[in-house]
Amino acid sequence: MTVQPHPSLQPYADAWTHSIEAISELVLPLTEGEWNRATPCPGWSVRDVVSHIIGIECEQLGDPRPIHTVARDLRHVVDEFSRYMEVQVDVRRHHTAPEMTSELEYTIIRRSRQLRNEKRDPATMVRGPLGDQVTLEFALRLRAFDVWIHEQDLRTALGVPGNWDSPGAHVARDVLLAGLPKVVAHAAGAPANSAVVLDVHGPLEFMRTVRVDGEGRGTLDNAPSLGPAVSLTMEWETYVRLAAGRVRAHAVADRVKAEGDPALAEAILTHFAVTP
Repeated sequence: MTVQPHPSLQPYADAWTHSIEAISELVLPLTEGEWNRATPCPGWSVRDVVSHIIGIECEQLGDPRPIHTVARDLRHVVDEFSRYMEVQVDVRRHHTAPEMTSELEYTIIRRSRQLRNEKRDPATMVRGPLGDQVTLEFALRLRAFDVWIHEQDLRTALGVPGNWDSPGAHVARDVLLAGLPKVVAHAAGAPANSAVVLDVHGPLEFMRTVRVDGEGRGTLDNAPSLGPAVSLTMEWETYVRLAAGRVRAHAVADRVKAEGDPALAEAILTHFAVTP
């Protein structure tokens, strides 16, 4: 009998499975040269993105991190976080296409088996992406988000768009929106007792309002606001690329409609990225 994960984990397991299988299908037929194509992740090729995914999933399986020293002259390694993430990438940088696809397939098989047999409570503390302790539910949510975002990085690099409304897209929407109040209230410094409306259309359509209270704290809800300080309207793909730090606001200025206080709108869009 197959054991199903806890109901609160199932949506994340399903989203992860959908995205990582899509990635496997994308990279299986690639030539050696195509593995070297640049992606929207600074300094990372298609091979590097897949290496990152393999490495993090192996860590979630409990495998030890590689003993490997990253060179100090990599321009995209700018802090300890990026250096930590680079280890799993750099150690695979010279792997061949067959080596990459074989390891990815084996990792998917192992991780899928782990998720199918997951019987722990969602609140169980497990190893997070940086070796910190997080709940099992939070860890799986982050993996579903990360794998979908990187699926889109690969699709961009390979010119194969798709899955903008997949299960992973819905997880990504919620993860990215969770960071919006901090962007508006703290990074952009929206005034107390103000509201900012985000209106997104396309494969995923939604409207959210960030309300800043009298003490400068931001909260998110889906109720409309009359007379917001700023209203931002954009397509779903543009929102993802901005919020995930794949593009800067000036690069997509023609795809974003901003109304209200121009200085506040500029500040919000400047600090829009919520991923490291």
